[in-house]
Amino acid sequence: MKRDIIIFAGVALLSAMTTVATTRLLDKSDTLVSHDVEVTESDTPFRTNHTIDSRFASSVVSTDYPDLTYAAENAVKAVVNIEAKVVVGSQAQHDPFFEFFGIPQGYGRREAKAGGSGVIISEDGYIVTNNHVIDNATSLRVKLYDGRVFDAQIIGSDPATDVALIKIEATALPTLPFGSSDELRLGEWVLAIGYPMNLQSTITAGIVSAKARSLGAIDSRTGIESFIQTDAAVNPGNSGGALVNTRGELVGINTIIKTSTGSYVGYSFAVPESIVRKVVVDLKESGVVQRAVLGISFRAIDQHFIDEAGELTGINTIGGIYVASVSDGGAASEAGIRKGDVILRLDGIELSDSAVFLEQIGKRRPGDKIKLDIRRGERELSVEATLQNKAGQTSLLSKDSVDVVELLGAKLRNAPSDVCSELDIKGGVQVTAIEGGGLLERCRVRKGYIITHINDRPVLSIDDIERMTDNVRSIDGIYPDGRASSYTIMQ
Repeated sequence: MKRDIIIFAGVALLSAMTTVATTRLLDKSDTLVSHDVEVTESDTPFRTNHTIDSRFASSVVSTDYPDLTYAAENAVKAVVNIEAKVVVGSQAQHDPFFEFFGIPQGYGRREAKAGGSGVIISEDGYIVTNNHVIDNATSLRVKLYDGRVFDAQIIGSDPATDVALIKIEATALPTLPFGSSDELRLGEWVLAIGYPMNLQSTITAGIVSAKARSLGAIDSRTGIESFIQTDAAVNPGNSGGALVNTRGELVGINTIIKTSTGSYVGYSFAVPESIVRKVVVDLKESGVVQRAVLGISFRAIDQHFIDEAGELTGINTIGGIYVASVSDGGAASEAGIRKGDVILRLDGIELSDSAVFLEQIGKRRPGDKIKLDIRRGERELSVEATLQNKAGQTSLLSKDSVDVVELLGAKLRNAPSDVCSELDIKGGVQVTAIEGGGLLERCRVRKGYIITHINDRPVLSIDDIERMTDNVRSIDGIYPDGRASSYTIMQ
């Protein structure tokens, strides 16, 4: 049985790593099937012998196919090719042994090229693309539709949404206006425009197959996934390209494909405009994404939840968001939300699953007020919450604010209670894996280490680290064998 894999549709190595693409032609085992349709003369160009209930006629009968030429011919001018130079291969640690023999540090690494797409959103050269297209790039080059080539600089990026903003020095550029992903309807025609397989300005068409899809593809603890699913063909190189409606408006940024073969097999996914626009504005205005926090842990109430926890919670109806815990002093706590509440609607939008909820929070900023309709036991009530930033405040963060969890470069968990008891500590955060390039790797911290203080501030849980916004100057902690270790970071 083939397993589907998730492929980010756009970091295809072009120089040091060469991919050979093959096209499978129709062979004798393939069958083409046609269906006879009875056609009669009428003012309606397409008529079949099917009978349609008049109650639904207005929504399913079309007098013509949509004309996509206006959208295609205008939007294609604002979609660009992005070439990123990246370093591949193993990274050697600085070692005096190699230095003594004149071997350059970082030997064994080589430079390669990766390809993707982007969308011009302002006449002065701002371009939106995917984070994974520009991630770890040492340089970027942008090729416009008219053939001109520019060097680009990274303005900012957001791994949690896989959105990035870059800029070229140019003027009077063709742009693509933002549309509304919220207003997209199932079955609506859309175009995917990009540079797949290093092909210039490729346009494919499809329909909106689903909204608010979550695939578990974004590797981030704060990842926001609420993808638009379409059947417009997308392949490696399309990442960062435009998803456009029939009016020629940007409604999404093409990001990934779900496939069992490594190539497009019928599904493609895009980050919705509602999230893209918010991230771009944040990066352009302040250089940092202004992440709004409600301050709860939650689970969507689906059949799995009911099977697993329905009897314990007394919930037997699918729909809504179950509040599993509430952070002290957080936005939800201040609004009077309690553990066990079920959030039914956010500003009137039905919360059918986690993806819808995350998208609605993800497109808002700290300080924004939201109305929540909740069910508590047998009664319903409405509350207003003022969203906070990760530091527990309603103000916007500055560009100097630090994501301490990301800076540490490790996978973390709250230290188990039995380990804390054995070590006689009140709590802490345990390192379960070290990631390359992070602060803990540079300090040579080993797996299992339990962080108890950062900058002399107590750390009892991951929440404590996530609220920190200052540069890390010192880390204190203890290993499971009882050996205490402290690290001072030189800036």
